[in-house]
Amino acid sequence: MNWPDIILLAIALAMDCFVVSIVSGIIVSTRWHCNATLSKREYRALRMAFLFGLFQALMPLIGWLAISRFQSYLTAFDHWIAFSLLAFIGGKMIVESFQKEKEQHFDPRRLTTQLLLAVATSIDALAVGISFACTGYTQLSQLTLPLLIIGLVSFFFSILGRHLGRRFGPTITKRMKPELFGGIILVSIGIKILLTHLYE
Repeated sequence: MNWPDIILLAIALAMDCFVVSIVSGIIVSTRWHCNATLSKREYRALRMAFLFGLFQALMPLIGWLAISRFQSYLTAFDHWIAFSLLAFIGGKMIVESFQKEKEQHFDPRRLTTQLLLAVATSIDALAVGISFACTGYTQLSQLTLPLLIIGLVSFFFSILGRHLGRRFGPTITKRMKPELFGGIILVSIGIKILLTHLYE
């Protein structure tokens, strides 16, 4: 792969992180408003972006390392795992959107929630590691820069998404409940990942 291809690939992989970060920003801005200090809000946003970038870079590495022994298992089940996680989280959010606010438990500020979202949106990147192995990347040193680019792009897109969500959250929630909106988005991403693999 040449550098323009790698950059485009990194942007494509970052899109799910971008959308989920927008949803998280919307939910945080409308449910908790200004409950946390600015430094704490920035820390949580940076932590989420870091986790998204880390897992988007880590999954292709895992795919590349596992290709010789586990390729058939990875390609057979990665999309089902990603779909199941996203459908579970999204479905839970949709159900909670019809409950009273005090009964809603989805909190994108929590570390466990951020980890689950990072894993769910990055599992699809396992296939990228397999493609690296099939296109001439035979040494770990060759992967360093591509993985760094993938991680950094996802990090910055997550920061941008979170900012956009916080900025436009109140406008969006005038038309739709944030949890319902976010749940639909997450389930849609899961369906997209599943259909892409089933019909490729």
